[in-house]
Amino acid sequence: MRWNGIDLTRRPQDIWIIDFGTYMPESDAALYEIPFEYILKNVKPERDKNAEKRSRELWWLHQRPRPEMRDALIGLTRYIATPEVAKHRVFVWMHPAILPDKKLIVIARTDNATFGVLHSLFHELWSLAVCTWHGVGNDPRYTPTTTFETFPFPESVLSDPNPDARFPAIAAAARRLVELRDNWLNPPEWVKWVPEVVPGYPDRLLPVDDKAAAELKKRTLTNLYNQRPAWLVNAHQALDEAVAVAYGWPVDLSDDEILRRLLALNLERTSATTTAMKC
Repeated sequence: MRWNGIDLTRRPQDIWIIDFGTYMPESDAALYEIPFEYILKNVKPERDKNAEKRSRELWWLHQRPRPEMRDALIGLTRYIATPEVAKHRVFVWMHPAILPDKKLIVIARTDNATFGVLHSLFHELWSLAVCTWHGVGNDPRYTPTTTFETFPFPESVLSDPNPDARFPAIAAAARRLVELRDNWLNPPEWVKWVPEVVPGYPDRLLPVDDKAAAELKKRTLTNLYNQRPAWLVNAHQALDEAVAVAYGWPVDLSDDEILRRLLALNLERTSATTTAMKC
């Protein structure tokens, strides 16, 4: 199963992808007769024309299989993802059996505290301040190096072995946000969950009837954040207040003051790291 930015910000497209991992030899891949024959006919002719040697020689594997990302996701019960380019900076939980497309940014974490900080106003303001902009709509582009790695998380969120216990208010607010959001995206009276035919994959979400199917097309994260109903605003406010407390800051800071403090914290930590390296 494969997801890209459209699956995340709109509705899942129910697209499956042939994936032989990162190292499977051609002889082993050929044992999966039907998928192998498909890519032999539809992928190999194009790969044979590719100027990159690896793409030609390992034509049955993904061109950029991202082994480091896959290794980071091994054993996780879920992971966080956000679109590289999107009108709204939204984060979602992804099932470990879903293979993310190159246009999704993956954070290999399972705790609600990290999810909550990422979805807070603090991280959103930072990401908008340091991001690049893309396309006709001039949508913000999220990049791991400039947007995520430079962000100064509240101390111990990423290093604590149990951040949800250390930051219970953030974890609770994040869980509540996801719960409310999921109920809006997929109202229980409109959907039914059917076990996927392949074990280990998430259950299949189906509309209960044609009317529900038509209504569900409108229930997307983009539409939700365009509308920003009061319950969503309240849920984010509760999350933002919990994150502010984790920083030890007032809950009513202006956007400019938040950015000023985040920058000061970033510079302070960068200076401390540089000093430690010199020593």
